[in-house]
Parts: sequence; C-alpha cells; structure tokens
Amino acid sequence: MRCVSPRTPSPFVYPLQPLMPSSRPACRIIRNARLAAGLTASMALFACGGGGGGAGNAAFFVPTAPQPATPAPAGTSGESTVLMRVKPEAVGGNCTLGGARVEAGLDADNNHVLADSEVTSTQYICNATAGVDGLSTLVRMRAEPAGGNCAQGGSQVLAGKDLNRNDVLEDAEVTSSAYVCGGGPGATGAAGSNGRDSLLAFAAEAPGGTCTYGGQRVQSGLDLNANGVLDAAEVTATAYVCAAAPADTRWVNVTASSVQTESNTGYQANSGTGVTLTLPPAPTVGDWIKVAGVGSGGWTIAQNAGQRIDTRGLPGGSDFDWRSVALTSSWSSLASSADATRLAAASSSGDLYTSSDSGATWGLRLTGQTWSGVASSSDGLAVLAATNGGALFRSTDGGSTWSNDGSSRAWSAVASSADGSRLVATAYLGQIWTSSDGGSSWTARESNRAWRAVASSADGRVLVAATNGAQLYVSTDYGVSWTARASGQFWWSAASSADGSILYATVDTGAVWVSTDSGTTWEAQSVNREWRSIATSADGRYVVAATSGGRLYESSDSGRTWRATSDAGAWTAVASSADGLKVAAAKSGSAIHLGTRRASTTLGTAGSISGGQQDSLELQYVGGGVFLPVGYVLANVAFVIR
Repeated sequence: MRCVSPRTPSPFVYPLQPLMPSSRPACRIIRNARLAAGLTASMALFACGGGGGGAGNAAFFVPTAPQPATPAPAGTSGESTVLMRVKPEAVGGNCTLGGARVEAGLDADNNHVLADSEVTSTQYICNATAGVDGLSTLVRMRAEPAGGNCAQGGSQVLAGKDLNRNDVLEDAEVTSSAYVCGGGPGATGAAGSNGRDSLLAFAAEAPGGTCTYGGQRVQSGLDLNANGVLDAAEVTATAYVCAAAPADTRWVNVTASSVQTESNTGYQANSGTGVTLTLPPAPTVGDWIKVAGVGSGGWTIAQNAGQRIDTRGLPGGSDFDWRSVALTSSWSSLASSADATRLAAASSSGDLYTSSDSGATWGLRLTGQTWSGVASSSDGLAVLAATNGGALFRSTDGGSTWSNDGSSRAWSAVASSADGSRLVATAYLGQIWTSSDGGSSWTARESNRAWRAVASSADGRVLVAATNGAQLYVSTDYGVSWTARASGQFWWSAASSADGSILYATVDTGAVWVSTDSGTTWEAQSVNREWRSIATSADGRYVVAATSGGRLYESSDSGRTWRATSDAGAWTAVASSADGLKVAAAKSGSAIHLGTRRASTTLGTAGSISGGQQDSLELQYVGGGVFLPVGYVLANVAFVIR
C-alpha cells in the first residue's frame, strides 16, 4: 500500500499541524508518530455523516498547497498538535437561527482527542435565514508568527460558509477567526534513538454501511521495514472521512393517490384529488423526507405503527383539544398544580371545588362565600382562597380541610410561590398583604389602591400587582417595596414565568401586555379585546388568555403572536400546567373546560399531518419512532394535525 496524498483536495479533511512543525519539507512521510496518530484520530472525530439534503453539514479540507515549514525553535523538546472540531449550534443566544460551532485548542494530553478542557477558542458560524441554505461550514488553519496575537507563535483558525460551493474557504468567505497559541520553548531533552517514519495512506471509500454517501479511508502506521511504503501488516489505525448528503434533493413527482416514501427523497404531490405519502417504514437516525404541494388536492403524510411527528414548532401543531368537565357555575378563579393533576375552582356564587385526578372527578369543599380568587403550590397541596368581603382560607392537604385568618376585606386576588411558603393577597381599595410562613402571619404592603390582580414567581421574589384604572406595580424583593410600571389601564389579570423574568398582564377592552425584564418595561402584544384571566407555562413560552364574550386565545412564542382556540363564551378564568401543555378554563354560567395542547400527531397509523397546495414540509428522523420538522413553507393558515 503506497503512501500518497489525494490529487484533489478533499472537502472534508484538514491536516492538523503542530504549532512548532519539523524543519523537514512537507511530504508523504510524517516523521512524528504522535502527530500522525493525532491527525488520524482528529479526522475520525471530524468525519461528516449524511444530512437533510445538504443542510449545512460541517466540512474540513486539505489546502490547495501545503504551508511552508518553519524551523523549530532551539531547545524544543516536543510538539503540541492543534485539534479542531465542528458541532451543530442549536437555535439560541449564540445563533438566533442556528448554525455551527468551531472549537480549537492544543492536544495538551496527547491523546489525539480535543477534550472540552483543551478548547481555547470558539467561533460561531450562524445561519442567515431560518430555512436550510445547503451551504457547508469550512475551516482552515494557517501558521501565526510570533507577535501581538501569539507571543510564541501558533495557528490562526479561520471559518466561514462555502458561499460559492467550490469546497475552498476563500478569504472573502471568512467570517470568523481565532488563535491557538503555543507556549514558550521548554528545556532541551536527551537525544533519543532513531525512530520509525509514520506513514499515511488514502483510498476511496465506496457508498455503503460505513459511509452512506461514500468518502475516504485513511490508514496509518509505522514504516517498520523502512521501505517507504505502508504495508498491510503495518496498518495500526483506520479512520473514515465520510461525504455529506448531496446538496441537490432527488425529487419524485407523485400523481397517484398514495405512495410509500423512501428516506432522503423529496416528493411533489401533484394531484387535484390529494396525495397520501406514508413515512419510511424503517428509517435510520438522520434520514429525512421532503413533501411539497404542487397540485390543488394537497397532501397528507401518513404514519406507520409506532411512529409520530413532533408538531410543536408548526403552525396548528400546538392547538388544544378541549373537553368539558365539572358542574356549571359562575366560576371566578382556577388554580393548577405543576402537572395539572390537582385543580381548584372557585365560584362567585359560593362554591369551591377541588380535583385530584386531572379534573375527572370534583369534590365540593367550601360553600357560602363569594370567592374571588384561588392559588396553589406546585404540588397542589397548599391552596389559598380569597373571598370578597370575608377571610382568606388555607388548606395544606389539597382542599380536604381548611382554616381561615378571620379577616374581613374585599379580597380580590391571591398568588403563591411554588412551595406554598410565600403568599400574596390583594384587597380592592385596600393594601397588598404578603406572608412568608405559608399564611400563618401577614404583613401589609404598599398603599390603598383598587387592586384587582396579582402574580408571583416560583420563589415569590418577583411580584406584579394590577390596579383597576391605574398602573401596574412590580416588586423584586418579595413584596417589601413596589415600583409603578407601565401606564394607567383597566388591568384585569396577571401571570408570571417561574423565574419572574417574563410577566403578563391583561386589560379590559385593551391589549395583553408583556414584560421580558421582570417588569421594568412593558409592551402591548395583541389587539384590543375584553381580556380577562391569563396563565403561562413555567418558561413563559406558552400562554393562554380568556376574553369575555369571545374566545380563548393562545400563544406559543411568549405572547408575540396569538391564535384563537376553543369556542366563544363568557370566559372568566384560566390556569396552566408548568409545561403549558394542559390548561383549565372556565366560563361564567357554564362548565369547566380542560384543554390538552398537542405536542405531536397521534401515535401510529391514526396520526397524520396534512398541507395544501404550495405548502411544503421537511421531516428528519431522530429515533424512537419520532420525526422532527426541520423546515416548512406554509401558504395556507395552518397544517392539519391528527
């Protein structure tokens, strides 16, 4: 087996160079066993797998010409190898639309693997659009002389996207760079014995089980017989550098009523009566399919047994399925445990009910009071209920037994911390009252105002209280001090995320207002309606708000956009589970309704997702029978989820 270099630079391999390279000119023999092993291990680490039709897979490549060698500094006793790796970067603070993360550092422990502790530079190559651009992320390295960037010299790592798709990272394509610097020269070691040359051999790897789309096989070993050829008996390591999926999707025009799809293929549904496309029956992780609606009949993606499609990121994919439970009453307030197993419902007509089985059955707990508000701890055992003109009632066993504080005020609203130890209650035309011992004692806060609503963070530190006709008031010290925020409005209800960073407040015949900085600034985020109660998930992402005489509205993007859900009615109260997937809602003079937010299609053959003409969807298999949407174009209102 002859030691050769590929004639054409591979777009997937970068030969990682030592910071203090040998003075010998570059050739096919590497006289440093550690560097050769490091190169092989690094290439194995960076091998690229198949992707969704060229969905921006990371790429490494051999430069068109070798870097000129530089003599090692006097006194050098060893070399440190620079290792690099590229990882996908999810949507988040580093890349708003996702992208790639390029990490580099010295192989300090000489194990040929870039450990997290060895990473000294990190670069982010971010996507410019939400859709798949088919561009590869390329990196290259060049020697950095001793100077301002690296006192002892080192390497500069350049990264960017292959905009012209020529598999070469040109200077104009570089969007990010970082330096990996070498340390000072160490003491000269004792002279060693003559070693053996390390050899590398490259060969094409055909498409198959090792590399789905083909690639290169890289073998290495010591030249034990000193013949300058890497013989089969001398091979000690083999690595594969696999090609990415082709950027151009293979499209199939479908006019039949149904078709069995194949992995990594695109389908154009081109029929006036609709096309049903069944998911691949035995996909592997990373496989994908694309569907585009060409004909007026649209398309439906059907499932096999054990399969489902995650729909939370799709329009229409997080709608609620509703069912009515409990008795009819003039419901004024609802509370839910974190998992929605325990519920409490208060009625202004005098009854208070609790459920410990997710609303399947309800028990009447208290009667004869004009209930104005109810709140519970995250486990649903500590419950606080307020009466308009009476006392505050407490339960520590989920509503089985109760005690009251003996007060007589126009209590308007209550809220609780997650553990039930910190409580807050507002009195209309009275003060705000707080408790830090589960309601055993109370302290009056703020001034007499027309307090209508209050909400608390999970730890009770961040509180927001709403007035009828004046401003919102926010506290970030457990209710000790309060600051007026927003403008004067007829505020009706309030809600808080678990950490208190995202706050919501509704206005009667106004908008839904949102704060993302713990109440310092506020912004109206919806059209004007007769808004009533509002509830949010623990992370503040999923929100449900009620309107009087209208419908319930839900948001799955922290209140930026809203969609109607449920039927119309005099909605008065809502409560949410911590994950936002389960909601209780109540109408005045009607039954309580329980809603379950869809997270995916129905499991198995009963589930499906449908789109219309000009709608397209790309799905990728992530294992466990689950397909995840990785891109879509929607010309119609929403996908149809079953």
